[in-house]
Amino acid sequence: MRICRFHTTTDSSPRLGAFRKQETVVDLSLMGWHEVAALFEGQAQEAIQSAWEAPDAVTHALKDITLLPPVDHQEVWAAGVTYLRSKTARMEESDFSASAYDRVYEAPRPEIFFKSLPQKVVAPGDAVGIRKDADWNVPEPELALVMNASGAIVGVTIGNDMSSRDIEGENLLYLPQAKTYDRSCSLGPWMVLGVDETTVRNWTIGVHIFRNEQSVFSGETSISQIKRSFDDLAGYLFRSQRFPHGAVLMTGTGVVPNDDFTLEAGDRVDIHVSGIGTLSNSVVRV
Repeated sequence: MRICRFHTTTDSSPRLGAFRKQETVVDLSLMGWHEVAALFEGQAQEAIQSAWEAPDAVTHALKDITLLPPVDHQEVWAAGVTYLRSKTARMEESDFSASAYDRVYEAPRPEIFFKSLPQKVVAPGDAVGIRKDADWNVPEPELALVMNASGAIVGVTIGNDMSSRDIEGENLLYLPQAKTYDRSCSLGPWMVLGVDETTVRNWTIGVHIFRNEQSVFSGETSISQIKRSFDDLAGYLFRSQRFPHGAVLMTGTGVVPNDDFTLEAGDRVDIHVSGIGTLSNSVVRV
């Protein structure tokens, strides 16, 4: 089931919805579902399914709503160097840092870093940012795991982990500045609940970048290429940490533009996951 956050053209209050056929969304907020974390616990998904099928459910046409990021109180974190292509790209950024990326790809402990507070996540259709003080900026298309307060994986969504590769390449210690800044994280458009890892690993993930409505880069890979298991990544995130509302963990990228490519203001980035949909964002300089 695909779940979203949204507001209507007449009411700016955030609501929860479940996608239904004919391009409509069932309004779950009118059925007592108001916060994302409430969808993760107990028999919530069975109750949502019942509400979704109710003949008297209130629905909204997709064209009449604005989608919001599918998080309200959930922190967003990210894992790195989980695909072989990501390891290669990170090593190419800098000889200085190459051995560190090579080692973490093979190490039992993954690279995990903080990405965004929930209120700073960019919505579908809104603009992601490229840093004013960086010259090499790229999107990183990623599958994102959605976890409840116990650390159990309850769903997945699409993530864009915006990165300033020249800043990170200059010095590995600059990673937080390369990864965490205004408009550096986008999620959406949906959370897909109740899918297992075996199913998700059969999906593909790809990115298509447009400049002046012309394609300037596209690439795709299989999610099966993620080296580590989803439970392993989630388990490390929840070690010695508490997330009372759950959390989102992006799982790394396996599609990296060529080294001579950098985003420009005005570009559009479309990230597609075959089992979820497409997350689309324009680009601005911040």
